[in-house]
Amino acid sequence: MLKQLLISISLLTGAGCASAQPVDDDSFRYLLGLGINNGPEAPGAAHRSSGGGLIWAVHWGKWRLSTSGATALMGFGNVTVGPGSGASRDLLRSENFRLGFGLRIDNGRKSEDLALTAGLPDVQRTLLGRVYASYTLSKDWQLAAAVNQDLLGKGGGLVWNADLSHQLFASKASALSAGIGISGTDGRHMRSYFGVPVDSAAALRFGHAYLPDAGLRDAAVGVSYTRAITPRWVGFANLSASRLLGQAADSPLTQNPTGVSWSVGLAYRN
Repeated sequence: MLKQLLISISLLTGAGCASAQPVDDDSFRYLLGLGINNGPEAPGAAHRSSGGGLIWAVHWGKWRLSTSGATALMGFGNVTVGPGSGASRDLLRSENFRLGFGLRIDNGRKSEDLALTAGLPDVQRTLLGRVYASYTLSKDWQLAAAVNQDLLGKGGGLVWNADLSHQLFASKASALSAGIGISGTDGRHMRSYFGVPVDSAAALRFGHAYLPDAGLRDAAVGVSYTRAITPRWVGFANLSASRLLGQAADSPLTQNPTGVSWSVGLAYRN
């Protein structure tokens, strides 16, 4: 959910004509850069981890393919490209409204990688389908929502999120935004990532099983700064804090329901 919030904060402004119509753009654009990040090693974990790697995006005609957040960087200062990682396509876009769909790979969870999740079943890699929409409430306020569904029945279940972002400052070269967001899941997702099955080794370790149902997962706040150093080079910095809610917070896997994450990076775009 933190990633979705930061994407929503970064740039969700719409560009286009006054009435909604299918997007038609045959241009080829790309972005390539490096980013580093730090945050809890898993939702609710007490230990933190750092990472880094490539951030990239390709926009060709009506389709986008990208890592998380890269589409907003590609569009900064020019035209906003559709939100979300993986492959995405806007179906309708107007001055104030955007609707689209996407696909992406969810890598799931290899439970033996962390001491916290040892003894739990793995969550298998799967394909997620995504429907997203955003609406510009005013010049500086925007509302966005999305629903993600595991299309292969591998345990990913359904996750929804809703985010409200406010642009605090904007110029041709830079922008500072803040936002709040909330997410929820169905029972399958909640049990996959916060549950402890009855017959698992983890149930013996914790002394009991835990089988949560559908409900709210977390809430988050964040700030995001983006700067076009040159027309081709773009830098960014994000800071966010999240709080697990309800059954996710009550899970025996949750050591610390509050987590803080940050990321910075630099990218080149054509």
